[in-house]
Amino acid sequence: METITIPVSPEVAQAYQQANPEQQRALQTMLKLFLDANFMEKSLSQVMEDIATKAEQRGLTPEILEAILNDDAE
Repeated sequence: METITIPVSPEVAQAYQQANPEQQRALQTMLKLFLDANFMEKSLSQVMEDIATKAEQRGLTPEILEAILNDDAE
């Protein structure tokens, strides 16, 4: 696997840096799945479904994701 750098807003960078390692791994996994799926020409709905399935398998339930997103909004 290789590492890439993606420009993000200062707020996103700060939120990621302040996230715990488990949250960072979950985000890395979701981003990897999104990028993999897009380069394999899957439909967006299939990409989103795959991401949700993998995230739930790794313990990131919709409720946890919503709580993370709500924390970032505050």
